Amino acid sequence: MTLPTPSTESLRAFAEAAALGSFSAAARKLARSQSTISEAIANLEIDLGVALFDRRARQPQLTEAGRLLLAQAREVLAAQERLARTAGALSAGLESRLTLVVSDTYQSPRYEAMLAELDRRYPELEFECLISEGADVLALLQQGRAQLGLLASQRQYPPDIGVASAAEATEMGLFVAATHALAGQRQVTRRELSCHRELRLNTFVEQEEPVVTGRCWSAPSYLLLLEMAEQGFGWAPLPRWLVERFGTRPLVELDAPGWPRRSAVDVVWCAAQPLGVAGHWVLQRLAAGLPDTGAPPAPLL
Repeated sequence: MTLPTPSTESLRAFAEAAALGSFSAAARKLARSQSTISEAIANLEIDLGVALFDRRARQPQLTEAGRLLLAQAREVLAAQERLARTAGALSAGLESRLTLVVSDTYQSPRYEAMLAELDRRYPELEFECLISEGADVLALLQQGRAQLGLLASQRQYPPDIGVASAAEATEMGLFVAATHALAGQRQVTRRELSCHRELRLNTFVEQEEPVVTGRCWSAPSYLLLLEMAEQGFGWAPLPRWLVERFGTRPLVELDAPGWPRRSAVDVVWCAAQPLGVAGHWVLQRLAAGLPDTGAPPAPLL
C-alpha cells in the first residue's frame, strides 16, 4: 500500500511541536493558529497511519513511533530547504561546479580563508582544485576543463584569455642539493650553470625555452623538480615557499646572476566560458585591486 506524501506544512508542524513541547508554542513559532497546527499533525498521523503524540497528558508527548519518525521528518525538511536554496542560487546564475587550476608559484595566506568563505556562501557548489603550470593552465581553461587559473605571469596571452594580476607575487630561487658540486660555491656564473644539468619546468602543451643551454631534465610541476633537485640530479629554479614547506632534504640556494627573481602571478579565465556567480566571486577575491563591477574584466584583445 502506498502512503500519501506528507505535506511540508504538516512535517514542519510536527517538528516544531516536538522541539517546543506543545502545539501552542509551535503555532506561535510558525505564526499559525493552534487549531491549524493540531489539524496538520492529525492529518500527518492519518497519512502515516501511526500516532505521533500521546495527548493524554497536559502537554503532548512523543510516542515511540513519533520519536522514530521525527529524525526522518527533520531530514526531509532539511533536504527540501537545500533543494529550494540550491534551485534559487542556480536560477540566480550560480554554477553547479567550479574548477580552479593553481600553479605552485601561487602561495597566499588568504587562500584558505577564501575557501572557507566560499563554503559558507555556496555550500552546495561542487569545487575542484587542480595543479598545473604555464601553458597547461591556459589549455585547461580553453578546453572548458577549468573556469579560473593562477599561474606565473606570462609575457603574452592568447586573445581569448582574460587576465588580472593576483594580489600576491612569488619569489623564485635557484636550488641544488647540499651534496651537489655547485653547493659549495660562493657565487655561480651562467657558464658554470651550463656545465651542470638543468632541471626545468616543461608543460605538456608546449616546450619552454631552457634558462641555460646544456643538459637538462624536465618535469611538468615544480614539486617534481623539487624532488629531482633533492636527489642531486641538477639545479632547478623553484618557488622559495615550496622549498620551505615541502622540502624533505637539505637544499642550497645558489647566488647566480639575476637570481633570486620576484615573479608576478596572474588570475586567468577564458572568455568563451563565462564565469558564474561563484567564479566571479572567487576572481574578485584573488585579483589585486579589481573593482566589483558585477562582471569580470574583458579579455585581452
